[in-house]
Amino acid sequence: MSGKTAVVDRSGLTAGPAACKNSLVSDGTACIHTQNATTDRGPQMIIAQTPLRLSFLGGGTDFEDFYSVNGGGAVLSSAIDKFTFVIVKQRFDDMIYLNYSRKEIVSRVDDVRHDLIREAMRMTGVEKGVEITTMADVPSEGTGLGSSSSITVGLLQALHTYRGVSVTAEDLARQACQVEIDILGKPIGKQDQYISAYGNMRFITFQRDTISMDRVDLSDECKRKLNENLLLFYTGRTRQASAILTEQKQNIGDRLDVLKAMAGLASEARQALLSGAYDEFGELLHRGWDLKKQLSSNITSGEIDGMYRAARDAGAVGGKVAGAGGGGFLLLYCPAAKRDDVRASLGHLRELPFRFHNDGSKVIFNYRN
Repeated sequence: MSGKTAVVDRSGLTAGPAACKNSLVSDGTACIHTQNATTDRGPQMIIAQTPLRLSFLGGGTDFEDFYSVNGGGAVLSSAIDKFTFVIVKQRFDDMIYLNYSRKEIVSRVDDVRHDLIREAMRMTGVEKGVEITTMADVPSEGTGLGSSSSITVGLLQALHTYRGVSVTAEDLARQACQVEIDILGKPIGKQDQYISAYGNMRFITFQRDTISMDRVDLSDECKRKLNENLLLFYTGRTRQASAILTEQKQNIGDRLDVLKAMAGLASEARQALLSGAYDEFGELLHRGWDLKKQLSSNITSGEIDGMYRAARDAGAVGGKVAGAGGGGFLLLYCPAAKRDDVRASLGHLRELPFRFHNDGSKVIFNYRN
């Protein structure tokens, strides 16, 4: 169960129960400072900012059904400078107002239709008298940039802060997994929750009882060079990831060799980046995409294959569809001399400029009267 998983953060910062000196809980559950945990001190508003992510290699090996019985999983992923935002504002009455792609006005948490908001409120103990708004820099569903888990982490961050409760990145990631996987039963892995909470570029390894967050220590100049060679295009199509991921999860037993190879490529890609072999990293993206397409019948389509083929013909070394596949964003690695040709080959698609981002989820506005 995700609630019992220990986390090792090798970025130089201690994460998890050891980082929290008050109210230490022996089973690894959230270590919480509860002093001032009240919303009765006058009007307040909290804004949490949580990064989206690009998963380069290893996606699919973060399913507990795989890593817990097959020697572990490994993912190479990075937070980027595109975000979700969660605003929590105290109301003068006891009603619950919610603003997302729809608007809800209810009197009880149990009546909330948005499943992530409902379960985040239950987990944090916020029960009434609040208005919650969610926003995102990109379409909030089906883009492959981890927006659902980013929203979940941001909700927990904002609602804990609203109650005056301090939690670690580990707490946020683990609780987000509890909400999405254990409570709501979503057929997803765990990389998105962890990279959203921790930020930076990470090599994440998954074992039965341990998740390790290893920062990929590239200099700012190396990150800039890599960033310049990565292009991100919106295919114009969104999809419900759940259908793809449900099939992918069902296929795990028949795809063990593929998944083990994908975890191995994530490790190779990490070493390629650390050694400055960026073109090799692009080639590994291509190999990883070929493997990923074997996990589910809906990860790609003739149209997506056509886009990818055109980009490769124009000089892209490798790439992949972000996230579960089926639509959303197409990530491409292109050497400097070929970028203009690749852009021209995909001129009908909208490009999304991005930069790697160091920070995980954080509160950017905290007003208390």
